[in-house]
Amino acid sequence: MIKITPLGSSSAGNAYHITDGETALLLEAGLSFKTIQRGINYKTSELAACLITHNHGDHVKGAKDVMKAGVELYCSAGTAEAAGLTGHRLNIVTEHKPFKVGSWIILPFDVQHDAAEPLGFLLANRTGDKILFATDTFYIKYKFSGLTHLLIECNYSDAIVERNILAQPDEDKRRNLIYRRSRLLKSHFSLENMKEFIRNNDMSKVQEIWLIHLSDTNSDEALFKREIQELTGRPVYVAGR
Repeated sequence: MIKITPLGSSSAGNAYHITDGETALLLEAGLSFKTIQRGINYKTSELAACLITHNHGDHVKGAKDVMKAGVELYCSAGTAEAAGLTGHRLNIVTEHKPFKVGSWIILPFDVQHDAAEPLGFLLANRTGDKILFATDTFYIKYKFSGLTHLLIECNYSDAIVERNILAQPDEDKRRNLIYRRSRLLKSHFSLENMKEFIRNNDMSKVQEIWLIHLSDTNSDEALFKREIQELTGRPVYVAGR
């Protein structure tokens, strides 16, 4: 049985613990190592690996200490170079080339973000579980079948961003919001894009959906949960920020 535990999910730091009862993984290490340790009840030795999507600080902050604790770390060459990750615990992976960690077969795939060679991951095990992990991307160009769990970014809503811009009376601050919106459109997954992704993919086996990496100012947790739940008919959870 799959258990997903968000340890942190925001621009302040991202990390998620997942297990199928046989092999435990850490997805991202964007929190301090002490925070990660507390989040997994100090069971670091039970982690088979840590997967890193890209080099931004809120995803790699604790990566070096995770490796020092004896955990194998997997990321792209671009991520490793940009984040200064080295050592014998570092494993370089390439998009579309699967690798095995314990009970998991993991397929990295390219995503669209302003980082050095960012990746998403599709994780499958022998009992038929299939988890899609995708964050910090404005678009997912691939289609997936047989997914059972989604751990996916739903960072903002176009309508909320526009509303915040129009509500800002200060001209300089408004221009800053417009500039920030241009980055959002090219780096993060919106509610609207997520709904389109769901419509274009096989959701027949999905058991649960986790919405992750919500914006502090451009999201609405209750709205996002309700709309995705209504669209899919599946349980939807929002990772705490």
